[in-house]
Amino acid sequence: MDIEEPVTVLGLGAMGTALARALLRAGHPVTVWNRTPARADALVPEGARVAPDPAAAVAASPLTVVCLLDDAAVATVLDPLGDALAGTTLVNLTSGTPEQARATATRLTARGAQVLAGTIMVPTPLVGTPDALVLYSGATAVHERHRTTLEAFGRTDLLGTDPGRAALFDLGMLDVFFAGMAAFLHAAAVVGGDGITGAEFAPYAEQVIAILPETFRGLAADVDAARHPGHEDNLVMNAAALGHIVATSRARGLDPALPELIRRLAQRAIDRGHGADGFSRIVEEFGMVVTGAVR
Repeated sequence: MDIEEPVTVLGLGAMGTALARALLRAGHPVTVWNRTPARADALVPEGARVAPDPAAAVAASPLTVVCLLDDAAVATVLDPLGDALAGTTLVNLTSGTPEQARATATRLTARGAQVLAGTIMVPTPLVGTPDALVLYSGATAVHERHRTTLEAFGRTDLLGTDPGRAALFDLGMLDVFFAGMAAFLHAAAVVGGDGITGAEFAPYAEQVIAILPETFRGLAADVDAARHPGHEDNLVMNAAALGHIVATSRARGLDPALPELIRRLAQRAIDRGHGADGFSRIVEEFGMVVTGAVR
């Protein structure tokens, strides 16, 4: 009978615990460590072994998954191990910025570790299910060697060799996610000002969401090609619609900051002579001047 690869999990917050459980369900021998040892109590009856300290935890398995509070916690836990990290394999799933992911990977690699950075794109209940997505970037060899093990968490996408790339995609996706939620809540407040419930409005908001995937693909093509055709709609039309949203918000005593921000971006592009261009033109108003295909 095949024996699954042993794995260590450093950090047993909600996400780290979910990762450990996914590995245990997949049949992997799992060693765990957490600064507060009691966090491991629920995992021991499920088969996890508790290490007394980070050094023992890392030494217990050929692969260590790191899921700590933040980048500073990663440094606090791993940096004191020094040369003991030589020859180890670390998959860092701690949330942070691209710059932090790159710096951490550089620091750990200098100590002789092989490092793969990653970000978990689902909430804890979905970890280990077919709906889970984990993005990775960094050492391709690590990803390929441990792909089967990492698939215990869900779908695994390798985005490139830059250790910061997974975090960059993560933050980009969250940028879309939070903006979308905020836009819905603002719209719910606007229609709620006239007595319409959120539940009544939500199906109509979903109709708008349904056209966004194709819209995103069109915007992406325009941005990558540095062209902003306005043959279907243009910024003058967009600014007028946004002005109506702002006015309607104010008439109901609501904060119009969100639609006003978008209206202001559109108006700045219009003032620079781009009123006949499409909505993708406002990418430049964020400070991105595209001169050709984006790489």
